[in-house]
Amino acid sequence: MKLFQLILLYTALAFGANAALAGISDVAALRSGTMKKLVVHASAKPVGTTLLGTMDGAETSLSDFRGKYLLVNFWATWCAPCLKEMPQLDALQQEFGGEDFQVLTIATGRNQPVAITRFFKKAAITALPVLTDAKQELAREMDVLGLPVTLVLDRQGREVARMVGDAEWYGDSARAIIAALIADPAS
Repeated sequence: MKLFQLILLYTALAFGANAALAGISDVAALRSGTMKKLVVHASAKPVGTTLLGTMDGAETSLSDFRGKYLLVNFWATWCAPCLKEMPQLDALQQEFGGEDFQVLTIATGRNQPVAITRFFKKAAITALPVLTDAKQELAREMDVLGLPVTLVLDRQGREVARMVGDAEWYGDSARAIIAALIADPAS
């Protein structure tokens, strides 16, 4: 990585990403490594409205989480790249999760609750909620064609960026991007 990019990343982390870096349109400068695959949309896109299941049998939707930035990860228990990136998503949630940011995981397709529990135990996941999309309705509605796919939703619940494939979600670049997003007072 170029020295300038490292300085930019660490400056954003250290100072909570100042206003010059804030906002989704400015995260392109923070992308490096696997985060270069993060596609930032020119304009926000609406998200699906399909209800999702929870592990305790309740239902929820993405709109229930409006008001904070969301990192929505579509995954499956049989997905090897998902197993690789899930601990990083867990660490990201532990560091940034709260009033301004939330990582949501959506097990899409046929993922039995016992298999999900086993997956989370094997990967030592402790901070992530599990939502399910058993019939892949939301995945289809959101044009999720493979796994893993991760979406960034703004505070209004609109898709503003998308990553197809796995990534280093707890690397310097990803952490700088999240810090920049949640530090933006205008969003």
